[in-house]
Amino acid sequence: MELFDEFIKWAWARHHNVLSWYIRPVFLLPFCYFAYKRSIYGIALTLLALATSMFWFPAPDTSSPAVVEMLEAEKEYLLGEWTIWKILLALLVPISFTGLGLAFWKQSFVWGLVVINAMVLTKIVWTFVFSTEAGALAHLAPAVLGLSVCDAVILYVMRRMRKRMVIKVEAANQ
Repeated sequence: MELFDEFIKWAWARHHNVLSWYIRPVFLLPFCYFAYKRSIYGIALTLLALATSMFWFPAPDTSSPAVVEMLEAEKEYLLGEWTIWKILLALLVPISFTGLGLAFWKQSFVWGLVVINAMVLTKIVWTFVFSTEAGALAHLAPAVLGLSVCDAVILYVMRRMRKRMVIKVEAANQ
């Protein structure tokens, strides 16, 4: 158990590096890609990478008070009493990933965008409800930037795919 406690302390220190906050939303893109390609292996690897990404970066020498506030709120939430509403709220995570995977598995970019936006916006709301204002604002920039990147890439791919389809239809009609 001591080894596990040491690992948790090691990982938690690295979670204070905000680079991990910026990279985490970007994992939604390979998740969507592998769901679109119907690769269970790719989806599983992406989820593993997402789960471990919090400790890929070195622990920062110092953390801003806002970052510390956000992470303390997260820690208190996770280690606090688990009521039925908290369990139901936690179930939103696997339900959301299932919905996102199904949307892209069925090749519905629009529903995929709806789910991604709902996931990130829910996380943003969660931070404002359960953290301090400073902590929530520290999380806001990585979340919004990550969401913007995901939306932009998915919309770009949608546009390219539609363009290819138009070219194919025009070629078939000639």
